Amino acid sequence: MFLNEEILRVHIIIKEEKIMAIFTGAGVAIVTPMLPTGEVNYDKLGELIEFQIENHTDAIIICGTTGESSTLTHGEHLSAIKYTVDKVAKRVPVIAGTGSNCTETAIMMSKEAESYGADALLLVTPYYNKATQNGLIAHFTAIANAVSIPIILYNVPSRTGCNIMPETAVSLARNVENIVAIKEASGNISQIAKLMSLADGCIDLYSGNDDQVVPLLSLGGKGVISVLSNVAPQETHDMVAKYLEGDVKGSCEIQLRAIELVEALFCEVNPIPVKAALNLMGKDAGPLRLPLTDMEPANLKRLEKAMIDFGIKLA
Repeated sequence: MFLNEEILRVHIIIKEEKIMAIFTGAGVAIVTPMLPTGEVNYDKLGELIEFQIENHTDAIIICGTTGESSTLTHGEHLSAIKYTVDKVAKRVPVIAGTGSNCTETAIMMSKEAESYGADALLLVTPYYNKATQNGLIAHFTAIANAVSIPIILYNVPSRTGCNIMPETAVSLARNVENIVAIKEASGNISQIAKLMSLADGCIDLYSGNDDQVVPLLSLGGKGVISVLSNVAPQETHDMVAKYLEGDVKGSCEIQLRAIELVEALFCEVNPIPVKAALNLMGKDAGPLRLPLTDMEPANLKRLEKAMIDFGIKLA
């Protein structure tokens, strides 16, 4: 009897270690500021990092979609990760976007990010060439086996044309030690509910959509990887914190109050609006890289109004 109890206790400890959250709360999918010449503006990146930490952001996600990773060179991409790790200096977790549609490239980027001291990796599904579900398992497993730090899968089929099915995510989480979480940006609540039902606690869930934070928290989510947090870090943090503290009503109030602003932040393809918003705030995020272009005047006016209505002070 004692032996069975001891085996059960060890099993529970291992399970708890496996699923321990990389972070709980609101992580910012931070923009990459650019100089007028189009080069990465590291001074402004540092200022934005400090702005986020001062306003209680729970994690910094560098070189994701919002960080224009698709138009950064490999050198710029890795330099931005290293700069962020050094600047944050372990005050909050740094999660590095190192996904690629080439498995070998993703392995190279992931190993470099780990060597810089990144706390975790965010791996988007292969895009353009896409993959079967078996291909996704092979791709993510190969990357995970090349590093030792935790991995968050990133499911955003609207951009990649490749959907991580619930069964695939659960298989990866159960069979690959350092695949521990998923950022879900499919927008499909039914699919996400099925994922969490099948997972039975083996994978952490983060919302990838700012208009679905509370719904995903209600399904057992740990937080959000947020675009909104770039311009409203305290409010985004509070939305999650209130829910997890049991103040569901207070959390919902922030979620609903933010809907107009979230819609404005996505009225053109991300990160066009959020960079415009930061510039309106005087944060000097700078220009975008082609093929992204400046906001249409009508949409910029809509964004400005939504920011003012939410209570954001403009420059």
